[in-house]
Amino acid sequence: MGQFEGKTAVVTGGHTGIGRATAVRLADEGAHVFVIGRREAALKATAGIIGEGRVTAVPGDITDLADLDRLYDAVRARGRGLDIVFANAATASFAALEQVTEEHFDQTFAVNVRGTLFTVQKALPLLNDGASVILNASTAAGNGTEAFGVYAASKAAVRSFARTWANELTGRGVRVNAVSPGPVDTTGITELFGEESAPAAREKLAAGVAMGRMGRPEEIAAAVAFLASAESSYMLGANLYVDGGENQI
Repeated sequence: MGQFEGKTAVVTGGHTGIGRATAVRLADEGAHVFVIGRREAALKATAGIIGEGRVTAVPGDITDLADLDRLYDAVRARGRGLDIVFANAATASFAALEQVTEEHFDQTFAVNVRGTLFTVQKALPLLNDGASVILNASTAAGNGTEAFGVYAASKAAVRSFARTWANELTGRGVRVNAVSPGPVDTTGITELFGEESAPAAREKLAAGVAMGRMGRPEEIAAAVAFLASAESSYMLGANLYVDGGENQI
């Protein structure tokens, strides 16, 4: 039996990258995982990897409150409450200060901040005693990368949420923590930098990491599983860096 046997988890953005790796890890440890994502084909692929009976795929967008309601209605219908929430879904794009548009700002904050807030808020009635909420922040929140200011600010907000919500929910026995990945090798790198520039970007990102390589989604998933488990029972409001030493050395 895995450490999450009989537990119920929600992973947003669970159709690719860190979200998919985490959904697979939690399911492998025994949890029934609800995954939500905007790309239906990728969502089905994730469900296929996890296997029938261990996953419920819910197509949807966390910026749409009706989609979040559908997600949590499905969790409620299962009748076992909710033990783990990994608020992972996010978006990223570059824009220097003079290039920032209303659209760029609104899209980034709609997903990364507003979407994260309502993902957790709407989960509250379902959270079981001892539940764990993990927010996906980022090392970008503190490193001042050029032309990444709006994204960085959105992730700083997420990190702040973890502190406040940990304080607000600890009386219910619910722990809230954040994980801050460094550069992770996912398809998101290609989406961010473009097909032609992605190989050079990966090399540059790896060179900036003390370990000399980018992270793997499974390594972030392992950290999330730790924060979701009783092994991290004395961690509250923390921000766990999983960055190969990028921001530490």
